[in-house]
Amino acid sequence: MNLSYWELKNWFSYIDYTVVGSGIVGLHAALQLRERFPKSKILVLEKGALPQGASTKNAGFACFGSVSEIIDDLKFHSEEEVVQLIKKRWDGLQLLRRNLGDEALDFRPYGGYELFLKEDDASYNDCLSRMSFINEILKPLFKTDVFCKEIDRFNFRGIQEYLIFNPFEAQIDTGNMMQALLKKAIANDILILNQQTVTAFNEKNDQVEVVLGDFSFKTKKLLFATNGFANQLTKAEVTPARAQVLITEPIPNFDIKGTFHIDKGYYYFRNFENRILFGGGRNLDFQGETTTEFGQTERIQNRLEQLLKEVILPNQEIKIEHRWSGIMGLGSSKNPIVSQVSEHVYCGVRLGGMGVAIGSLVGKELADLI
Repeated sequence: MNLSYWELKNWFSYIDYTVVGSGIVGLHAALQLRERFPKSKILVLEKGALPQGASTKNAGFACFGSVSEIIDDLKFHSEEEVVQLIKKRWDGLQLLRRNLGDEALDFRPYGGYELFLKEDDASYNDCLSRMSFINEILKPLFKTDVFCKEIDRFNFRGIQEYLIFNPFEAQIDTGNMMQALLKKAIANDILILNQQTVTAFNEKNDQVEVVLGDFSFKTKKLLFATNGFANQLTKAEVTPARAQVLITEPIPNFDIKGTFHIDKGYYYFRNFENRILFGGGRNLDFQGETTTEFGQTERIQNRLEQLLKEVILPNQEIKIEHRWSGIMGLGSSKNPIVSQVSEHVYCGVRLGGMGVAIGSLVGKELADLI
């Protein structure tokens, strides 16, 4: 790096806290550090032109789990763990709303729905039979039933008679959220540098050397908020998972509002203005989608288009305007990792596909480790 004296002095000298990753977790961690240590020098490094991973690429679901997802989680976690996970997601959403405001988020509480394909009798019947149990274990948190049956009023095709409705679910504008978060960070004198890839770090006495290619600098504390990319440097137990997404062109006479889940959340769609945003299909190729490479695959895109044209918007002319992908961070547990890696290094990663819900809380908890 061909740096001037001024660049070295202002950006890379006397740094108290360096945060790697400028997504939801990283910026909330930086803001919490600013609140706790008002006079500190805080630097955020981001390897992309925009926040990489999922923070600017997610579908904008303000959700905490559909009935089939919760039932699936109960296979691998205790009842208490699942309730605590949902509480963390719910608390995280409220923290995000308090920090940025509903107007900045374009927060729209349209509610969420789970629908079941005609051939999915087993999951459909299981969810209906266990819905009252799920409501009972969540009642201490929400003070009322969360899930109820509703007749399909959206004219979907090839699905079971009832949808499961959740009035507590909402949607946000992901781009607006991240712009508001970046503006807040800059307003709080947090330095953000993009296109900076951390390639290594070395702990030395009371500081950490951070390596950016052929250049390095010193920081007192180093915090990783790199989620799906975390195991590249921290060796945290995180598996990357790609999520493929598409959005349609505007649709005439469009009358669908809400967030929608199919098949334990492996497929998800929502309205955005008068379009459908639709993503998922990772379950068609778990091995192939365990990657940090962005991109689309024909198999998954074809399935998304098939469901879009046969189930969601049958008998309509639909054109796809844009496709993209994001990288999530998963693991054997749905619990995020918020831990101290070594004396001066910390990480807040593995958001389990729930970054919008828990990212702000994980960022706060990460900063509070110091």
